Amino acid sequence: MIEVDGLFAIKQVLQEMCSRLASQVGEESLFDLRMIAHELLTNALTYGGGAAYLSFGIEGEEVRITVRGEHGFRPPEHVPCADVTAEHGRGLFLVEALSARRDYSERDGMSVFVKIK
Repeated sequence: MIEVDGLFAIKQVLQEMCSRLASQVGEESLFDLRMIAHELLTNALTYGGGAAYLSFGIEGEEVRITVRGEHGFRPPEHVPCADVTAEHGRGLFLVEALSARRDYSERDGMSVFVKIK
């Protein structure tokens, strides 16, 4: 699990994740994974407070990304589509659109599963 201690650390963590996965997934998957991890980390840091924690790995034909906030942040179970001009509300909608499925547990946080393309 990688600790992310602030919004400025996200870019470096995403580069590390993509570097580790690059030989196993295609460019299209890397883009989706980067977008999903960015949105989840940003939300965990913004709404959960403290640090965020990222883990990822390949499970069969999917990549699992798990993000947990230090003080907990439980995203809504269903996210409606926000207006394109809204200042907030599109991030989790994009996560849902790009992922095969997602789940949440108090211990692990949010896990998102992305099909490898």
